[in-house]
Amino acid sequence: MGKISVVTTTRNSEKTIDRCLRSVSWSDEIIVVDSSSNDRTREIVKKYTTAVYTRDHNPMLNVNKNYGFDKATGDWILSLDSDEEIPPELGVEIRSCIADRGPAVGFWIPRKNIIFGKWIRHGLWWPDKQLRLFRKGFGKFPCLHVHEYLEVDGPTQDLTHPYVHYNYDSISQFLNKMDPIYTESEVQKLQDTNYQFVWHDAVRFPISDFVKIYFAQEGYRDGLHGLVLAMLQAFSSFVIFAKLWERQGFADHEIPFASVKSELGQQKRIMDYWLLSVRIKQTRSVLKKIWLKIWRRYAATA
Repeated sequence: MGKISVVTTTRNSEKTIDRCLRSVSWSDEIIVVDSSSNDRTREIVKKYTTAVYTRDHNPMLNVNKNYGFDKATGDWILSLDSDEEIPPELGVEIRSCIADRGPAVGFWIPRKNIIFGKWIRHGLWWPDKQLRLFRKGFGKFPCLHVHEYLEVDGPTQDLTHPYVHYNYDSISQFLNKMDPIYTESEVQKLQDTNYQFVWHDAVRFPISDFVKIYFAQEGYRDGLHGLVLAMLQAFSSFVIFAKLWERQGFADHEIPFASVKSELGQQKRIMDYWLLSVRIKQTRSVLKKIWLKIWRRYAATA
């Protein structure tokens, strides 16, 4: 079986890093790249490894992750964030799949997101597969934007057991990460594609995200957590539009009231369609399903 190196990046992670590293104490090597923490992070890390490298904090977080990959000496690398952990059953599966010596050079692992104290099982957050295990020398992050997948040169496979991500634990944390980290990255991606926004994107961006997460991806099944998260993501999309507008110097646009009314009417028809779609999915009566489908068709065209 090949040697496994765990590579973790940290920055002021004293509240989470012990849980993270303890969960991979079975690995052959632990590499920690610390982005100039000023809390107890390094003190805690030294309980698990002496392979600690200090780097300047880089808003492009994946630069330091790639640096850690270069320092690893194992045949395989498991990339892990400081607020994540590997459950025992996943550790067994990782060692087993590596021992099989199959053709895969990378493995996708489901990510179990704990948000506001609850495992979120729908929307963007499940199964949320991430490519985190790969053969050394075959993978790295592109380092083009914040939300990006690790890329590997070769075939990949899926693992069954999830790892755990202790994601947002407060609204303030969500908002602090949204601005500037995530929204700035998304704005830059749109600008790089020469995206030209129009005024109705102020309405369509957030509603589209809400509909996708809450209805299409069944976020409503996560109760109030699902509703709040869908609305927070919608707000994030609105902020992206507003920042695009800002980048254009807050250019003035005259918007006829009739155009606004028409746009809002179109969005209402979209919402009605999805509300009826949920009712169709939830009802057990065949006749009621038929009647709701007819009503949905009318609502979408009215």
